[in-house]
Amino acid sequence: MSKEKEQSLKQEETDVQNMDNMDIVKKMSRKASRRNYITYGIVIAFYAIVQILKATGHLSAHFNGLLVPLTYYAIVAVALNLVVGILGDLSLGHAGFMCIGAFSASLFSVVMKQTDMPSGLRFFIALLIGTVVAAIFGFLIGIPVLRLNGDYLAIVTLAFGEIIKNILAAIYLGYDETGLHISFKSFTLQGEGKMLINGAMGIQGSPTDSSFTIGIVLLLLALIIVQNLVNSRTGRAVMAIRDNRIAAQSIGINVTGYKMLAFTVSAAIAGTAGVLFSHNMSTLTATSGYFGYNVSIMILVYVVLGGIGNIRGSVIAAAILYVLPEMLRGLNNYRMLIYSIVLIVIMLVNWAPKALEVREKIKAAITGKLKKEAD
Repeated sequence: MSKEKEQSLKQEETDVQNMDNMDIVKKMSRKASRRNYITYGIVIAFYAIVQILKATGHLSAHFNGLLVPLTYYAIVAVALNLVVGILGDLSLGHAGFMCIGAFSASLFSVVMKQTDMPSGLRFFIALLIGTVVAAIFGFLIGIPVLRLNGDYLAIVTLAFGEIIKNILAAIYLGYDETGLHISFKSFTLQGEGKMLINGAMGIQGSPTDSSFTIGIVLLLLALIIVQNLVNSRTGRAVMAIRDNRIAAQSIGINVTGYKMLAFTVSAAIAGTAGVLFSHNMSTLTATSGYFGYNVSIMILVYVVLGGIGNIRGSVIAAAILYVLPEMLRGLNNYRMLIYSIVLIVIMLVNWAPKALEVREKIKAAITGKLKKEAD
């Protein structure tokens, strides 16, 4: 056989293999798009149901007050899953990024509240400021932090969150006739002035511009950004780093660059959740109840129980696990007991080997039945 024929056959084999690979990629892309649309549909359906219940008067005032917090905790759970589930790094500092986004946005809104700026425009600019400032801090913190792995990364990010919270709880910022003043000790303003951040008392008089509708829109935007990132070439590179960092580096993937990108995007989304948080209350304080260690752990619980790497699961887990303790307040003595039992059951269903085996069998049985019906 001549060399030309051999080269021709090899080229044909390569073309066939490339076409097969393209078909596989297209099928995976269609499957991912279908999953994404299902997630968006679940969020929109939940919003529609809530609006119907509200319009017909079947929604209690207590549950109505839980709607905005539900959305911003779902947003920050999506953000954390990008780092923990997709990138494969354990971060416990997302409450700190929420805190940064909340205070920077609230500070802007309090200053501009005294002007004639429309509330809608003011909130939109505050949203941009909170998101960008959180992204900047995420980038700056990521430079030294992302060189660590595992428990070391978790400890450093946890420390970062506590440092941010404590600094904002101790800072005093105000302005008067003599100019702008900032200190870690209380001071008296001269003449007409305003205290913007009053130490442990935080920021007072923040406009309450957040709403359930805005929260749902921001949640959908977060889902679109994260899920498109995951299904893109960048997302595949990030997951390759998660699966085997050394192998990813050996084939030319910029490990530091992709890790920094994922961490910065995650911090920005957490900052967006913080903006929603800060504009849902008139007084914003950097307390442990809002931005402390327990909040970071709670967000991590949402991610783990929803499924690490499962973006849709994070949203559903955040919704259920945030609402459940509040709805059980009538059972004061048994509220946390029931909550703990639910956590254990969800963990067993999601992660126990036997449970996974049963789920796979059920899935295979349903799939086989549907194929037979289709045939």
